[in-house]
Amino acid sequence: MLYDITLAIDYDYAATSDRSRTLMRLLPRDLPGEQRVIARRLGILPRPDERREGEDFFGNAMTAAVWHQPISNLRLTLALRVERLARVEGADLSPLLAELPGVVAELADLGPDSPHHFTGASARVPAVPAIAAFARKVVSPGMTARQAIEALGRALHKAMRFDSAATSVETGPEEAFAQKSGVCQDFAHVMIAGLRAVGIPAGYVSGFLRTLPPPGQPRLEGADAMHAWVRAWAGPVMGWIEFDPTNNQHAGEDYVVVARGRDYGDVAPVMGAMRTAGGQETRHAVDMIPVTAGQGRVTGAA
Repeated sequence: MLYDITLAIDYDYAATSDRSRTLMRLLPRDLPGEQRVIARRLGILPRPDERREGEDFFGNAMTAAVWHQPISNLRLTLALRVERLARVEGADLSPLLAELPGVVAELADLGPDSPHHFTGASARVPAVPAIAAFARKVVSPGMTARQAIEALGRALHKAMRFDSAATSVETGPEEAFAQKSGVCQDFAHVMIAGLRAVGIPAGYVSGFLRTLPPPGQPRLEGADAMHAWVRAWAGPVMGWIEFDPTNNQHAGEDYVVVARGRDYGDVAPVMGAMRTAGGQETRHAVDMIPVTAGQGRVTGAA
């Protein structure tokens, strides 16, 4: 499936900011067997005095921007053309859940994709006893790793309610699980905490999800948003499996990956530091549109 994706993020500051620094993880990359990036462009206005491109430890594309002069607003625009490749779900060849910790322990690889980085608590996903207890009730040692991943994702989808007003970007998984509500970030963090508690390496994925309007209703421009889901390791044969607990499904052709890490802190789309006074206003708009054969290349604002 081929998509054209556009994103616009606007920040308006109550007072001009001084010495602003921003780090962005907004540009997706090629993932062999999963997705192919045909074109990508990230525009930043006002133009930064310094701009650097690079990659973090997990291979995510990073753009760092610095302004030496005060700015009163910031506009980020992203334009992409990405091909998402279909992944065929074959037979379940994952080890039993009871055997998985031993399989992980035998691995010598410590590269970015190694499950060793995704087994213990991380900055945004600490060990939460209530989530661990919930996960242990849902899964059993006799399940395969894939069965356990799916079972926990489905159980959380049933137990929690999506509520865009219930949490903020700073809300931790303990609070979100206690109130049984939150947004996709919360669903993902809670599932990660539960998977790690039962011995399954798990991480966080940020990206785009194509949303479909209700039957008979027109598609709204700018109605899509960046999304989050979970990546869990199901053994050396099956590798990493991606599951979306918010929507109770595997991440398939409607999903485009932007960044992967241990939790939101590793993949935050925009983060930085500035010196200013007062508050700020933020607006986001995303469009993810399937492309038919023969359509032109994606373009974007500088």
